[in-house]
Amino acid sequence: MVSEPAMADASKVLAAVARAGELMRKTPGRAGSVVRAFADDVMVVGDLHGNVRAFKWVLAEAALDRHPNRHLVLQELIHEIHKSDDDRPDLSHRLVDVVCALKCQYPDRVHVIMGNHELSELTGRMIGKDGRALNERFREGIGRAFGEAADEVYAAYRKLFSDLPLAVRTPNRVFCCHTIPDGDWLDDFDVALLDADSWPEKATKRRGAVYAITWGRDTSDETADRFAAMVDADLFVTGHQPCDDGFRQANRRTLIIDGTDPYPAYCLFPARTPIGIDDLVRSVKVMGRD
Repeated sequence: MVSEPAMADASKVLAAVARAGELMRKTPGRAGSVVRAFADDVMVVGDLHGNVRAFKWVLAEAALDRHPNRHLVLQELIHEIHKSDDDRPDLSHRLVDVVCALKCQYPDRVHVIMGNHELSELTGRMIGKDGRALNERFREGIGRAFGEAADEVYAAYRKLFSDLPLAVRTPNRVFCCHTIPDGDWLDDFDVALLDADSWPEKATKRRGAVYAITWGRDTSDETADRFAAMVDADLFVTGHQPCDDGFRQANRRTLIIDGTDPYPAYCLFPARTPIGIDDLVRSVKVMGRD
């Protein structure tokens, strides 16, 4: 029998989520939908999908209290996709709550970039994996946790997701985004939307700029080169695509990081000195591996 989780304190969660969303908008260095992280080094974590175990490891590794010029970039907090207990609902909202508290603690140095799963909650686009409707399971988990306050809490999460930036840019020309648009979408990609505080609905639909930078799967050198020229960057750190070993070099410019089990990973790289793709690859650390 699956035990019911204790009812969460909706008022505390609502306050923290609202404050975190406000801080997302007011992050120093944010212009439109891109944060310019003026950091000494940056840690980028792969898609977490509710992986609290990996998040605790990353937080200990980041040691933000001991590294005042380090920035932490997180992505894809919601929609559990690796669960051993299929009878319980998705509990990834708990990770959202913890990350909101972390943003409130380190408002200038913790960034959560938009992923396709957060975008799916904003647009109502259903995502299914292994026969599971992830959006429905997410709502079910919120319902069990918050009871009569569930609709209000869910609305607060959606507002938070709308406040997320699309990318984080470092001084040494590394562009951290959820993914790179597919090559055949680049002709229509409106780069100006990266400078916008809000997006028209068409930008979140298929082939739109917000959709493209959260859903694309093109890893060719040619596409990476074209997109790098468009956003004035040299290298990309992305997520979105599963990696059997926790990470992989996708092309001459792109490192993909995965935060899900069995091998969640992060990369930690200097943000002010020139680096290359080999430096990014060497900066990766995988949980459970020295």
